[in-house]
Amino acid sequence: VQLQASGGGTVQAGGSLRLSCAASGSIRSVTILGWYRQTPGKQREMVAVISSGGGTNYADSAKGRFTISRDNDKNTVSLQMNSLKPEDTAVYYCNAHLYAFGEWKTYWGLGTLVTVSS
Repeated sequence: VQLQASGGGTVQAGGSLRLSCAASGSIRSVTILGWYRQTPGKQREMVAVISSGGGTNYADSAKGRFTISRDNDKNTVSLQMNSLKPEDTAVYYCNAHLYAFGEWKTYWGLGTLVTVSS
């Protein structure tokens, strides 16, 4: 199973970026998909998660600016980030809780860097 994230980059404050992540491999079922972020010296934190039924949960810092979505047929999850702030600068990781090879397990992508300049 692999999670491949894309869409990171550098943007000015107030700008937008869209992150995408695709899960591939011998996947039987996917429940929770999400995005997390981490900056040097800090713990990885949840940004947004979405259930297979479409229920969402956002970090307070993301509410009103970020939108998470998923395509259950393609096992993809996206994060639309608007009104970006310098404090959003981080490595963003996609996350999937899924059933593969006879077990439920949580997988992580390698991360994509988002840099917001002031």
